[in-house]
Amino acid sequence: MLTINVAVLLAVIIIVRLRRRTQARSRNDEKLTVLIVLVFGILVAPTAFGQGVLDVVEQLASGINDAGR
Repeated sequence: MLTINVAVLLAVIIIVRLRRRTQARSRNDEKLTVLIVLVFGILVAPTAFGQGVLDVVEQLASGINDAGR
C-alpha cells in the first residue's frame, strides 16, 4: 500500500501554484494559496525539519537585532 505524507503533498501543491504567473491569479486563488501554506506550516512545525528552520530564523533575527544596536 502506498502512503503519501500530507506535508510533502502540500509542498508539491504549493510549488505548482506559485509557479503560475501572478496576473493569472484571482483574489480567491491567492487566498487559497495562503490557506494551503498556513496548513503546511502547521504540519511541518512540530517536525525536526520545522524545528531546524525555527532555529535558523531565530539566529537570523538575533543577528539582525544585534547589528541594529
